[in-house]
Order: sequence, then structure tokens, then C-alpha cells
Amino acid sequence: MSYKGFLSCHSRESKEDQEFYDLKNKAAEYYRSNGVPQRIEDALNEMFFQKPDDIYGYLANYFSRFSYTPVISRITGREVFDGRGLPAVQIDVHCIIRNEEKMVCSAVMGGPYDGLTGGVAESEETISNSDWQKLSVTTALKWIREHLGPMLQGINPKDQTNTDKLLSDFLMARYLEDKDSRNREEEEKNKTETVSDPPPQATPPSAPTKDKKGSDKGKKGNSTEKPLPPAEPPVPRLTGAMAVGVVSLAVAKTAARLRGLPLYRHIKSVRDQQFQNEIHMPVPMITILSCGKSSAGKLNLLEEVILLPSSPQRARQVIGMGLELQCEMRRVLNGLACKAGPIGILEDGALQVGFECPEQALDLVTEACANLELPLGSELRLAVNCAAHCLMDYSRGKYEVMSGCHKSPDELVDMYEGLINKYPAILALIDPFRKEDVEQWEKLASVIGQSCCLIADASSSPCSRRSEAKPLPPGVTKVIIRHHSDMTISDLAQSIAEQRDTMLAAGTGETGDTSVVDLALGLGVSFLKLGGLRGGERMDKYNRLMAIEEELEQEGILGAREIKLPLINDISPGVTSSAVGVTLS
Repeated sequence: MSYKGFLSCHSRESKEDQEFYDLKNKAAEYYRSNGVPQRIEDALNEMFFQKPDDIYGYLANYFSRFSYTPVISRITGREVFDGRGLPAVQIDVHCIIRNEEKMVCSAVMGGPYDGLTGGVAESEETISNSDWQKLSVTTALKWIREHLGPMLQGINPKDQTNTDKLLSDFLMARYLEDKDSRNREEEEKNKTETVSDPPPQATPPSAPTKDKKGSDKGKKGNSTEKPLPPAEPPVPRLTGAMAVGVVSLAVAKTAARLRGLPLYRHIKSVRDQQFQNEIHMPVPMITILSCGKSSAGKLNLLEEVILLPSSPQRARQVIGMGLELQCEMRRVLNGLACKAGPIGILEDGALQVGFECPEQALDLVTEACANLELPLGSELRLAVNCAAHCLMDYSRGKYEVMSGCHKSPDELVDMYEGLINKYPAILALIDPFRKEDVEQWEKLASVIGQSCCLIADASSSPCSRRSEAKPLPPGVTKVIIRHHSDMTISDLAQSIAEQRDTMLAAGTGETGDTSVVDLALGLGVSFLKLGGLRGGERMDKYNRLMAIEEELEQEGILGAREIKLPLINDISPGVTSSAVGVTLS
């Protein structure tokens, strides 16, 4: 090799060595600036003394403590079906975890609580609940795809407050847009009617007819009855609003999964930063019988007969008594001496029987409890959901408590008083009147408030962020709240915190999601209403309740919830009926 060739080869090797040397310096500086050598040295030293069986598993767990906080990378939604066969929304939350995108958790939610069985008003038309549900699901998926998913990208799922604030602000904007649209439509409608209608002409007063005379004669006995307060207009539902509720729930479940905690503990830690030595279970309310409008008999008044423990008992024990009671009631109904309508099972898992009068249904429960020697009236009591708002016949101004039997609000007060006196095991009445019958609520509270409490179902109330909260009827001591599909977790927590004593109820559309049990425990509600004891999806919720109870008992932090019943001796002069009722401490 010539001298010139030797120099050329040597300079080429020197250049390559220099580049490699510079690269090593850059790598060393990169690792040193990020503390990698020290971390590796500490990990190796600790692992040497512990000598784990899974060396690489130990290293993976060790270094995972120094990884970045997972953030939401994307949110995807799809249409599924609930237990009624109606469309529902499923949300999958994906996060960046240790430089990889992973699907962490999902949540499913159906449409809003469909207490309005006649359909939903939308643009001057009435569409069925199923059609409105399809429209709402389609709109919700569009919102998630175009707005909510991009909006929450990069958000820490553990920051529930910030997430719910973003969701609530988005929903408020959509709500105001919908309100403005409705107002414009109403203005256009009024203008059209003003132009098309001719000016009114004076008409002479009509002469009295025979029908009027007969009507006056028929009103002779009820001349003291006051006119029926008109029903309040229904709260307009916003299509697509379920996107907010299901995304908020999915984010909360994702945060719990990332923290390695059950959902109820995550929610409790967010709500109360201080550790509690004891955790109290909500009291289960089990629907054992239904004789409402959908039953085959004449009776409409008893939409639900609910079993309610009145002394501290384990959830497993209460559920076991409820199962035995349902089996015994079926046995009694199948007897030759019983004259009842067809026996069926409702969507919510309760036994549905057609009866002619409320006494037959309550006698059935009393007889079944006596046969099983269950302590009805002492350790077990009954709550009756009347759902009176569904029974009002506005053409007559009366409640159709039984087919062909109508009662005025004042007559219904007397009927409730008679039932309470005859069946002292009844501890509570749920929605005995419409919310508008304020005078009758107050009258009933003064009559039976010392032996029975009144409960209002606030499920149909709009979210407090978008509307002013309506006052509760007088005499109400408890409120039933549901996790609306348009409520964030923060909205639900606020609604529960605003009431003195609350009951959380499961929704009507079963989706197999047991989160309502964790929400009840995490938010500290007093009662949990899950429905009857039939159906896999309902029983999954009861099984979840028992599993949490066993977990807390094993850890020694299951607290005993004291239940006090209203007694006449507890009423002192000057205390109003609103201070009397079932109090849990």
C-alpha cells in the first residue's frame, strides 16, 4: 500500500471513531440528565437483597413508578343495546401508558329515565321513546366523535373535577343552543298564527243547557273541592345528552383502574381526602311486588311494594329474605284460595300480580311473611311507591287508583291514612301525589307523618346546572335520585350533597354495568334501590353489593349503620313533620 493510500485509510478510521465517540458522549449525557444510571444502580442493589423469583417482573414494577402519568389518548363510542332492546352507548377510554396506547376501561349507559311513557315532545311532534332513544344515541356518538373525544385528549383521567367541568360546559352550550332554537320556532309559530287567524268576534253568552244543569247537580256533593293545579310542562330533553353522563362515568372508571382501586374507593377518595376508619353500606331496598297500571288487575295504586330493613342487617341477609319472600308469595298465589290475576315478572325483576284493591296485595305480603316467620313490622318494614303522577285523569281532575275508581286528592289522603292505620308495617310512601298537589302533601304529612315518612322521586328533575332546583313538596323527608344520563359524576355528587337524606336508584334500562352500586357507596347515600330479585343484570348489582360488603368486613372497616324509626314519643312541640322520618346515622 502506498503512503498516500495509508493516510487516506487512517483518516477514514479516525473520522468514524470520532463520530462514534461523539455519539457515546451524547448517549451518556442523555442518560445522565434523566438519572438513568443512578436508577439502574438503585434497582440492582435493591433487587440483589430481595432476590425476587421474577427478576424482570421486579424491574418492570420498579421502573413503572417513574413513568409519566397516563393521559387520555382517544375516546371511542359505539352503539349497543340495553336489557330492553333499546339503543345504548358504550364508551371505550384509551390512554398512553408507558409509551403505549391501551384501552383501559369502558362504560355503558342507556337513555334517560323514561318516566314519560307517552313519548317525548320534539319540534311540535310526539315521538316514541324508542325512536327518541335512537336519535339520542346517534347524536351522542356524533358529539363524542367530533367534540368530546378531541376535547379530552391529553387530560389526566384522575382529574375528575376538571373533566366534569369541561363536559358540563359543553352540555350547557348545547342546551342554550337548543333553547334558542325552540324560542325561535315558538316566535315563528306565534307570528304565523297571528297572520292567519281572523280577529275575534264578540259572541253572545250561551244559554244554559241540560248538560250544564246535570253537571251542577253532580257537583253538589263536591262543591268544596278546589280546582286541580295544572301539571307543570315537561322538561325538554336534549338529544345526545347521554354522551356527557357516559363519558364522565367511563373516565371515573378509568382513573380507578389506573390507581388499582375499586370504583367506590376512588370516588370516596376524591370526595373525601381524609381516610375513614369505617365505611357504611347503603341500606338495600328490594322491590318484591308490583300492582301498578301495567298489571292485569284493576289496582293501579301500588306501583311498587318495597322491602325495607328497619334494623342493621347484612346485605346478604336482607337479599336472602327477599328471595324467600318472593318464592313464598308465588306459592301462596298458586294456591286454590287465592283469586288474583296473571303472575309475571317485571322488567325491573319484581313480581307483578293483578289485584282488585290494595288490601289484597298487602295481605299477600303479610301472609307470606307470617308463613316464613319474618319480622314484618319490627325488623322489616314496607315502602309503597304510588307513582301517583301516572294515575291522574286530567279530564276528571282525579286519580284513577283502580280501574273505574277515581279519587280526588283530598279523598286520596283519607285512603292513605286508612292503609297506614290498617297496615302499620308501611314505613314510607313514595310519590303519593303529583308534585303540584302541595296542599295534599302537607295535609298527609300532618296526618301520618308521625308513623310514616313521605319520599319524593326527584328522577324527573332537570340537572341543577341548567335549571333552578324546584322545591320539594312539604313533608318530604327523603329524596330518590338517579344517575341521569346527562349528569356527570360531579353533578350527581352535588345533587346528593344538597339533600339531607338520599336514596340512589338504578335506572330502567339494564346494561350489565354495576357502577351504580359503587357510586352509592362512594357518594355516601343512605339507601340503594335496585329493583327486584330476578334477571341476571339486576342480580349482578346485588352480587356486587354483597361482594363489597364482604371485602369491607374482611378488612375490618365495615361500619354498622344505625337506623332509627319515627316514633310518636320522639316528636316534641314545635317540630315540623319535615324533621321526622327514617334517619340514618
